[in-house]
Amino acid sequence: MVKGTILIIDDEEKLRGALSRILELEGYRVFQASNAAKGYQILDQQKEIFLVITDVRLPEESGMQVLENVKKEYPHCEVILITAFGTIQDGVNAMKLGAFDYVTKGDGDDQILVTIERAMEKAKMHHRIIELEHKLKTRYNFDKILGDSKKINEAIYLARKVAPTDSTVLIEGETGTGKELFAQSIHSDSPRRHKTFVAVNCCAFPKELLESEIFGHKKGAFTGAISDKKGLFEEAHEGTFFLDEISEMNLDLQGKLLRVLEEQSYTRVGDTKPLRVNVRIIAATNRDLQKEIQQERFRSDLYYRLSVFKITIPPLRERKEDLSQMVDFFIRFYALKTNKTIIGYENPFLEKIRAYDWPGNTRELKNMIERAVILTNKNTLTADLLPKEISTFSQESGIKDFIGSLEELEKNHIQKILTLTKGNKTKASEILGIGIPTLYRKIEKYALD
Repeated sequence: MVKGTILIIDDEEKLRGALSRILELEGYRVFQASNAAKGYQILDQQKEIFLVITDVRLPEESGMQVLENVKKEYPHCEVILITAFGTIQDGVNAMKLGAFDYVTKGDGDDQILVTIERAMEKAKMHHRIIELEHKLKTRYNFDKILGDSKKINEAIYLARKVAPTDSTVLIEGETGTGKELFAQSIHSDSPRRHKTFVAVNCCAFPKELLESEIFGHKKGAFTGAISDKKGLFEEAHEGTFFLDEISEMNLDLQGKLLRVLEEQSYTRVGDTKPLRVNVRIIAATNRDLQKEIQQERFRSDLYYRLSVFKITIPPLRERKEDLSQMVDFFIRFYALKTNKTIIGYENPFLEKIRAYDWPGNTRELKNMIERAVILTNKNTLTADLLPKEISTFSQESGIKDFIGSLEELEKNHIQKILTLTKGNKTKASEILGIGIPTLYRKIEKYALD
């Protein structure tokens, strides 16, 4: 079994060949290059190379330059510099530029082999983390959405059906259920998949800046508009534009969005010339828009244009049969990320998770597993690693928590999330699915700690 693939760049053929033979005997696959240019050609062709060993003194381009270029163009690779004329300052500079190590020729095969093994392990770990992060954050494929329950499969079925069309889609669901993931998957399964997917959270910007962010502005349109700025609609031309938390958009801006939907045109802030745009719009909300219409906070004409095709993402408490699969995935992901060996969990750990109602849904579950993995000193996760609100939760206490006004419910939920995140406002806003400015307004409104 091949332990890994290595590229050696050295203009001294005998030394290069000798090191190559040693590494091949150790179980590595080795490529050789006599200069930097040949080394880059090999890196372009052999994507499985995870480690580059380069001499510091090379013809035309130094090993330091190779180090900089490899870390920039092939960031998955680790780099070890070797030299016959090592200095402490060169070693310091190499480490600052991202080298795994700086080795002097003649240090001995055993020492070099240990260094190479450690570098290869780090590179492989980094590669696995990148793959898992890609799967976790950019799963633009319906097949990779976690869960096999009836309710999540119904939502996936509807999303698959609408994806090949150009229809506007409204995705409904509580905070943390994965509405953006569904929007990304619809885009990737559509004819627009090779064009841009642009996402904006409508509660992440002050209302007066959201219009400029979406439509762009002309120089001098307002104080601080020192140059023309392209809007996100322009960036999404021929692609998909995802508007998350659409209910947070003010009524004036809703009217301008309606014009885009009806006429496929818009005007930059401070401009008079309309611009044509070809975009597919997917919107998402965690609110009941029909109730928002009744309270005159949302335009009914915009709602009917947005809700051509509605998809409702079920909350986690309604698909608890998916929990074990999701927990397994997040444990593997965070174990790799923290370089820990975790083989699973004890039964009480999963029982407590299944009993909990998960008001923050998948986002809250993911953050809880990350916390447990960081805290554990064992190779299994145990119930004592769970936050108090999960380990002590019961259906009776949950029902008591939900008795009261909507404002009391919101206040209590925000306080729970702030406690869970130990007051980290950025983390709390991510779990709640609201912008930092919105979170601060609610903290002030409810006088929360």
